[in-house]
Amino acid sequence: MFKMNDIKELIRAVDRSSIGELTIKGENNERLTIGKQNNNGQVALMEETQIQTERPVSAVKVEAAPVQKQEEIQTPATNAEDPSIHTIASPMVGTFYAAPSPDSGPYVSVGDQINEDSVLCIVEAMKLLNELEAEVNGEIVDILVENGQFVEFGQPLFLVKTA
Repeated sequence: MFKMNDIKELIRAVDRSSIGELTIKGENNERLTIGKQNNNGQVALMEETQIQTERPVSAVKVEAAPVQKQEEIQTPATNAEDPSIHTIASPMVGTFYAAPSPDSGPYVSVGDQINEDSVLCIVEAMKLLNELEAEVNGEIVDILVENGQFVEFGQPLFLVKTA
């Protein structure tokens, strides 16, 4: 069964992303489809079955604020000027976390030396915490996003000066 809070979270994630439609199948063959409507740019729950709520619901339609047009994600000019600058981008849509927990310090800071196995951050997607490794050796030149910020697939997160 789908829980209403999970559905609302998914709607917000689809609203903030470039995803046009998301379909999820549950354990008992229930199916949930969330998509952006082309005519007015709103996100809506387009189909549902067996949604768990505090009281029975016969039909659910949830609409979010109009979707703002996504701006092109551009790599900072320093990357074009200096070929030794490597951009590390987000491998998925999710929430960026700079530290393993709210009480911990960040994985990396500007000026830190890293190697290919260094963990740089966590990107949370659908309640799964995914550690992002550097995959290059070098020095962190810039961190392009803030802790807790929603990130898109392919969005630049870090600039690394490679040796």
